[in-house]
Amino acid sequence: MQPILANYTASITELKKSPTQLLKDAGDEAVAILNHNVASAYLVPSHMYEKMMEVMDDYYLRQEVDEALKDTSKPIRVELDDLLS
Repeated sequence: MQPILANYTASITELKKSPTQLLKDAGDEAVAILNHNVASAYLVPSHMYEKMMEVMDDYYLRQEVDEALKDTSKPIRVELDDLLS
C-alpha cells in the first residue's frame, strides 16, 4: 500500500470543483489528490513549493561542493578584489 504523505486528502472531483477551497481548507499544508484512493498528485501552497525548491537547490549545491573538495589538485589563492574586477 502506498503511503499518503499529507494530512489532507481530496478526490480529483473535489479538486475540479474548487482547488482554491482545498488550499484554503488545508491552510499551510499539502493536499494529497486521490484517484481511486491512491495518491496521484499533491497540491501544495506556493510558499511550501518555494521552500522545497530551496532545499533541493541547497542539496545539489552541497553535492557539488563535496565533489570539489575531493579534488586533490593544489588550490589557488585568490583575493576577493581580483574576483570583482
